[in-house]
This record gives sequence, C-alpha cells and structure tokens, in this order.
Amino acid sequence: MEAMDKASSRPGHAVIDDSRILLRDVEWSTYLKLRDAPEDRHLRMTYLQGELEIMSPGRQHAVSSTMIGRLLELFCLEREIPLYGYGDETYREEALERGLEPDECYARGVDKPRPDVAIEVIVSSPLLDKLEVYRGLEISEVWVFQASRFTVHRLRGDRYVTMSSSEVFPEVDLSRIAHYVTQQDQNAAVVAFRDELRRAD
Repeated sequence: MEAMDKASSRPGHAVIDDSRILLRDVEWSTYLKLRDAPEDRHLRMTYLQGELEIMSPGRQHAVSSTMIGRLLELFCLEREIPLYGYGDETYREEALERGLEPDECYARGVDKPRPDVAIEVIVSSPLLDKLEVYRGLEISEVWVFQASRFTVHRLRGDRYVTMSSSEVFPEVDLSRIAHYVTQQDQNAAVVAFRDELRRAD
C-alpha cells in the first residue's frame, strides 16, 4: 500500500489538503465491498484495472466543488436551462474495470443515466488517471478545476481533447465561475454572480 498527500493534522487548523492512498492488486469484488460500505460513504474511490485510490476530501476541495455546483446551478436557473444534478454519484463498469465519483456532475436538457459533464477539483495530485476512467465510462465532458482555473476535456472518439470552453454549456463563461469560486464569502459571491447575470440580460 502506498500513502501520499496526507492532510495536516495540527491542532486548531482546518484540513486544507486532501488525504490519498493508493492500493494495488485490488479485486473488483473488494472494491465493491469498500465502495458500498456505509462507513466509507464520505470517501471518494477511483478504481482502474486493479488499482484503487481512496481520497478523503479536505475543506478546500469540498468548498470549491460545492461552490462550482451552486454557481452552475444558478446560471442555469437564471438562463432557464434545464439541468439535472447527480452530485457525487458512483459510476462503475465491471467489464471495463473502472469506477469513480465525480465531485459534481450534471446532465443538460433531460434526466440521463450518465452525466454530460463531470467536475473534478484538484487540490492535491491524484494517484490515478481519472480521465482514463472517465474515458472508459464515456463521459462526454470533464471540467477540471485546479489552481483557480478550469480546463475542459471533451471526448472525441476514444480520447479527450482540451477545449477552451464547454460544448455542453457553451453559454457559460468558466472564467467568471472560477472568479467567484475563489471568493472567501460564499454568500456574497453567489449574490454577486446572480446580479452580474441579471445585468447582462
């Protein structure tokens, strides 16, 4: 077992970084038992062909992913875009030996068994290639938020290509979402984004 990126445990300090471990030679059945255990529900697990990364999100990770979701949902509400959210639902395929939970994920237009967009917040370096997992699961678009900016990965055939904007939500200016995600006052940020959208009408 390999352990990396342990969170700070200093008394009086909030956990900022994510805690990650990587397990190798993990059977699919073992992954299912771990993933479906009620006591492990707060953990994120990424499974790829016998390797299993287990991650406990830190405060910065949780705040950023929640804010991205709030802002995207607000945008779609203000623009009357039908949006279906699935949070951190688990997606997995035994035949492909892949499974994971996005930080947030959404479908546009109608409810779907798989999301159109998965959102990943990167605070500490992943130990597995999550894009490879998403590729096998055929998720159309992955937004990666790292270092206060978004990178959009769009599935083209059997590989992801980097895009400057989303094809699922072309109306969304991700640089504005990123701006408000990084604000310390969450409520003030959401209100300011709402006002910005209404001024643009």
